[in-house]
Amino acid sequence: MSSKKSVSKVVSVDEQAYEQEAGRAEHEDVVDETPEFRATVEMEIQAKVDANHPDGIVDTSEDRIYGVTLAQEERIQAREAELERISALGAFGRQEGRAERTRAVVERARREQRPVKEIDPREKLERAELGQVNRQAQRLAEDVNGGYTRAVIAKRIASRVLEGEAMFEAVMDTKEEMQHEAGTIVPIGRLESIRRGEVSVEGRVIELWDPSSSSMQQVGLIEDETGRTKFTIWTKSRQTKVREGELVRFRAAAKNWYNGRCSIALTHWSEIVFPERGQWWE
Repeated sequence: MSSKKSVSKVVSVDEQAYEQEAGRAEHEDVVDETPEFRATVEMEIQAKVDANHPDGIVDTSEDRIYGVTLAQEERIQAREAELERISALGAFGRQEGRAERTRAVVERARREQRPVKEIDPREKLERAELGQVNRQAQRLAEDVNGGYTRAVIAKRIASRVLEGEAMFEAVMDTKEEMQHEAGTIVPIGRLESIRRGEVSVEGRVIELWDPSSSSMQQVGLIEDETGRTKFTIWTKSRQTKVREGELVRFRAAAKNWYNGRCSIALTHWSEIVFPERGQWWE
């Protein structure tokens, strides 16, 4: 009895030692059995659909986010781009108010700017030349009815003289320039040479005749010391009627050409002025 018990105890000890040794060997060859996280079947199916769809992501390289749909991948990429932009703005904003300082410097420079004084060309002329320029300017102010003062005309003439033009040429060029500007009273004899579609003339109505169409209110001839031309006042213009022998001023009259001759027409943009009407001594 006792011998059996001792044998069984010995065997028991050997078995325990064997189990411990086997346990250590098993521990040394441990294999990481941590479960791998993989996409669900539905996610894999959706990812394959997105990748194969014509509007999906064609690039199926390693840059693709595995296991997500196309919409999810676009949201992730958009969020990463937004984070990069916010990071860049934050870095720029740490420049301690650089933009504000720049605006302050520009505004201060603008306030400190002083308007450049226009140099009067007449100041550079000799006394004799200045006297001649002033006399010619006065003559042009009376001859050309454009609302120009003598000082404005004198500056124009002086500028041309300083540029090297002779006095006569400077005066004639200034006169021609003024006549081609809008609002200037143009001599009727020079209508054909005026480079504008609208002109202003002044003269006397020397003749009126019956209009050939109901669209015409009046048709006649106007004349000044340089020549005469035909004028037409359209009915739709609603202008005041003129009378024969009356001095009139047509403003913004449209130039017309017929058979090589220039005439004028008054539209609703035009204006008729009667310099002699309403004077108390008439």
